[in-house]
Amino acid sequence: MTIKHHLNEKLLMSYAAGILPEAFNLVVATQMSISDEARARLASYEAIGGGILEETEKVEMSPNALQDVFNKIKSAKIKKFNAPKMVEGVFPEPLKKYAGRFGPVLYSRFDKRGTKWQIAALPFGGYVKFAGDANAASGVDGEARAEVADDSVARRATMHGAPLWARALTVAAGPVFNFVFSIIIFFGVMVYAGQPSDPLTVASLKALPGQETQLREGDRFLGIEGQEYAVFEDAVSWALTTSPPSDGILNYDIERDGESLSVTGPFLAPARIGNIVPQSAASDAGLRRGDVITHINGDAIVAFLDMKNTVESSNGADLDLSVWRDGNVEQLVLTPKRVDEPVPGGGFSTQWRIGIMNGLAFEPATETVPFFTALTRSVRQVGRIIEGSISGLGHMITGAISTCNLSGPIGIAQTSGAMASQGAQSFIWFIAVLSTAVGLLNLFPVPALDGGHLVFYAYEAATKRPPSDSALRILMGIGLAMVLTLMVFALGNDLFCP
Repeated sequence: MTIKHHLNEKLLMSYAAGILPEAFNLVVATQMSISDEARARLASYEAIGGGILEETEKVEMSPNALQDVFNKIKSAKIKKFNAPKMVEGVFPEPLKKYAGRFGPVLYSRFDKRGTKWQIAALPFGGYVKFAGDANAASGVDGEARAEVADDSVARRATMHGAPLWARALTVAAGPVFNFVFSIIIFFGVMVYAGQPSDPLTVASLKALPGQETQLREGDRFLGIEGQEYAVFEDAVSWALTTSPPSDGILNYDIERDGESLSVTGPFLAPARIGNIVPQSAASDAGLRRGDVITHINGDAIVAFLDMKNTVESSNGADLDLSVWRDGNVEQLVLTPKRVDEPVPGGGFSTQWRIGIMNGLAFEPATETVPFFTALTRSVRQVGRIIEGSISGLGHMITGAISTCNLSGPIGIAQTSGAMASQGAQSFIWFIAVLSTAVGLLNLFPVPALDGGHLVFYAYEAATKRPPSDSALRILMGIGLAMVLTLMVFALGNDLFCP
């Protein structure tokens, strides 16, 4: 007859169906008491067994008899999967853990496929523990290996029973996904934000102190000061490298309603703040996006280039700023910081910086970025981050730049907060940058990281045998010590670097 079986009945018999042929049509009804945690775990395994129990007969069984059945299940040769590793806490006797953790577990759950997901207290990254692993370092579980020694199907389902190519692809998949995830985010942001239209077109004008403009929304640029600068990149590059006139007024050649005109307007790149770098002098001083710096140490500032030259020549001395904000002028003091910046062609240049990115005198109109253009730019962006990270690390090792460029968890958290305060788009972009950095870090050839495992697999491919368990234990210990040392060093930078 057909019955509605309880979750624990379904679960046990799903195990039994693949392990003890004589139990295929057995459903156990029992009053065996189990904890709420175990009951919840049973519920999460509802789908195990592939729905094979549809027509069954109900058989009464005492708790002792139920335990006896389970003991037989455990001692039998496994046909489908290793049940004890997937049901820790369901039955009274101790079972092995499916997943480990860094520090005390704050939250964990099992999904319907038997994978344990958890969040731990120590924010030092995470790890994946595969079937057949003895620990987070992917050591061999001898007991698990023995259980599946005579079953090729079950052995293939474990990490150490898989062929070399499959293990290598599995390990490489983590960092590769980090890069793919970053590409997807960069692509999405680029498509959403668009790109400045060509020719350069005024979308909206920005308020600037004491300056009037003849520019209007919708004006299309043809040239600046008699030179052709219709493309956004060319116009901005010119404005950031050209000294402005003393009054800050330029002559613009534009097209308006199909008519070519010459009009006047403010300098294209005034000393207006477009963005602020997290943990910079500008951020510490309380400057905001949209602020306009009118004077530094009493000297008038007309363009962003004026401000840049003044800061670079300050030699780190305090700067007194007059800042125009929403029609009011405020006085602020900030101290430039030495910053190591990558330069074209490789290498780094150390400059005094206050952490301000330029804004324009108007908001340019945007257009949709073509699909393949956005995709190509996203891939190149990931490539630039990887290239810059490797170059920076190399220069830190050689002492060419400061090791304070390496941030730890506190610095990352502070940067995340600063980016979030600048808007969702900035925060999402930072997530993509961080994902690329994590993927690159995991590929470093250090034991305990994915790159270290790939080195072991390369050794196995070359020698036709894996490294010995004793060698792996020693190397994993060294690798773990290296990773922890790096974490402590980065944390020290967060606490003590200026």
